[in-house]
Amino acid sequence: MSAIPTVTLNDGTWFPELGLGTYNLRGEEGIAAIVAAIDSGYRLLDTAVNYENEREVGEAVRRSGVDRRELLVASKIPGRHHGRQEAIDSIKGSLDLLGIDRIDLQLIHWPNPSVGKYVDTWRGLVEAREQGLVRSIGVSNFTEDQLTELIEETGVVPAVNQVELHPYFPQEKLRAFHATHGIRTESWSPLARRSELLTEQILTELAAVHDVTPTQVVLRWHTQLGSTPIPKSADPDRQRENADVFGFTLTDDQLAAISALERGRLWDGDPLTHEEM
Repeated sequence: MSAIPTVTLNDGTWFPELGLGTYNLRGEEGIAAIVAAIDSGYRLLDTAVNYENEREVGEAVRRSGVDRRELLVASKIPGRHHGRQEAIDSIKGSLDLLGIDRIDLQLIHWPNPSVGKYVDTWRGLVEAREQGLVRSIGVSNFTEDQLTELIEETGVVPAVNQVELHPYFPQEKLRAFHATHGIRTESWSPLARRSELLTEQILTELAAVHDVTPTQVVLRWHTQLGSTPIPKSADPDRQRENADVFGFTLTDDQLAAISALERGRLWDGDPLTHEEM
């Protein structure tokens, strides 16, 4: 398996085209799973305060033996920590649990619109970056209107927006907005788990054509759309399969056929309850 390629974010820093979701990877088994992923070439590790496994992710980074500069640790501020100073304090708490001196990508986990403090929270992330606590800053589950408000109020464009994205919900309009503003799209629930996605005829047919699995077809679809998927797996063989998607290329017609599976979002309500997918 070749190395996972990287792209350059709008702040000039590097970012892998595929990463590891770590939801529910806890304890010694979780640490071992994350170390296995690093051994297989993963360099982006996606965690969050709400995942309650930042300690495990940090320990996996130390046990891996890989140079810290080659790894990108991402975490997320929960809704209960919204506000400028609250965000900074949350980041410091994450740093303590991770056992690292800087978070590579810090996201606001979701806008928490009923509270309405996401602009102040964003100002806290900007300040944390200025203090050297984080390298890059972004958001998760933000709409086009919410992104526009952040940019207009602060003049700072998020580097990343992590959203639900899969062939059933390709988010064409939001991705176009991201592209216009230089925001990197990141996909949670990239395989639409707990759905029949991987049995769709177009995916099984394309898997046969390219001599890969339907899972690999979907993940390659993500990367060719310009989005970074973060599939979660604790199984080393599955981790390697998920990352080994850069040796074939889908045609424009094949990409369009996959996107034509669109039926809308699968996870209604609070998105934080579905990111294990």
